[in-house]
Amino acid sequence: MKGKRTNLKDLRRLSRRGFLKGSAMAAGAALAWPTIVPSSVFGADAPSNRITIGAIGLGEIGKFNVQEFQAKAGSQVLALCDVDAGRLQEARQLTGLDKKACYKDFRELLQRDDIDAIVNSTPDHWHVPISTAAVRTGKDVYCEKPLTLTIAEGRALVDEVKRYGAILQTGSQQRSSDNFRFACELVRNGRIGDVHTVMVMIPSNSRRCRPKWAPEPVPDGFDYDLWLGPAPWAPYHHQRCHYQFKFIFDYGGGQVTNWGAHFIDIAQWGLGTDDTGPVEIEGEGVFPNTGLFTTAKKVRFEAKYANGVKLVCRTGGSNTRFVGSKGWVDVSREGMICKPESLKQETIKPGEIHLYESRDHVQNFLDCVKSRKVPIAPAEVGHRTATICHLGNIAMLLKRKLKWDPAKESFVGDAVANRMLQRSSRAPWRL
Repeated sequence: MKGKRTNLKDLRRLSRRGFLKGSAMAAGAALAWPTIVPSSVFGADAPSNRITIGAIGLGEIGKFNVQEFQAKAGSQVLALCDVDAGRLQEARQLTGLDKKACYKDFRELLQRDDIDAIVNSTPDHWHVPISTAAVRTGKDVYCEKPLTLTIAEGRALVDEVKRYGAILQTGSQQRSSDNFRFACELVRNGRIGDVHTVMVMIPSNSRRCRPKWAPEPVPDGFDYDLWLGPAPWAPYHHQRCHYQFKFIFDYGGGQVTNWGAHFIDIAQWGLGTDDTGPVEIEGEGVFPNTGLFTTAKKVRFEAKYANGVKLVCRTGGSNTRFVGSKGWVDVSREGMICKPESLKQETIKPGEIHLYESRDHVQNFLDCVKSRKVPIAPAEVGHRTATICHLGNIAMLLKRKLKWDPAKESFVGDAVANRMLQRSSRAPWRL
């Protein structure tokens, strides 16, 4: 358009959203627009070149994510959304945004054409519905882990991300740590010999389950029906919501999907199995028999890969340990220990396997939104990691060994287990 300078944001929209619209009208039409403009042209930090963000879900993690994105020169938080008016107000004060930029219903936020990407920090049962809706409106997504509530919806989300050419980053921040990457590179380059076992330790439940409960009045300013969304209707109680949802299967998967999504993710990375999974799984958990919580209090399950490697997940720590024929490497957020200790001084040589390097998970997402390159924790990775978590929960619930086909993503010869791959959703929230 004469007299109007095309900026980075316009070009990004033309490169992806324009392609989606144009391809429906004329398949095979080629795009002449470049994906990005060098920062030297207009300035990388110019307002027109910032990634505009809508934050959905403003609990403890949600507010932390808002601050993370606000701190980046390359992004700008333009809108906030939460079904809890109190949390929405807290986040508004944190950001200084106007009331007009605040929403209770995520669908209203997604209608804004000036939003490039969303940060999805909602409870687990909302991860896929909201992320899918965002992708379908041409937005990129940063979604907290675990990426999914069920295995079937995970595959559906991955397919939609591919179909719409979206960038999705799973909030598995440990992949953006030098500590975890180096540990996985040691394993992938044979420094501990042939790997035969991976031990994944996760914490026990961090919230006490009350043995008795009774329905409570819904607090003022809290849209409980919208909070439930696709989940089955249930009477309100404060232990259902705001973090404690993690310990109820209708909304989460307990510590298996909470911390397991972090440390099983590292197991997958170190084993080089990001696009696949185990072929057998069995487990035994201790489950509550009173109160609202339904997920396992104590966890132990074992998964076996096609090459014979065994993954064991159990409560009792926060780490991933790879055990091989020549030693072992144990990595956590506190650091790395190994045997022999000399492994810490190893150097990964130029011709060896070097894993994707990111030292800032949020910045990696923002960079990939601009470049359209695959982020360090894309949808397929998040889905495959969450799948192992779900498989562990299913095995512990059924209390029998299950055979799994990671290519077809279904159980072999087990109709009961296959029915647990997905859940029914309340209208109108069906995918």
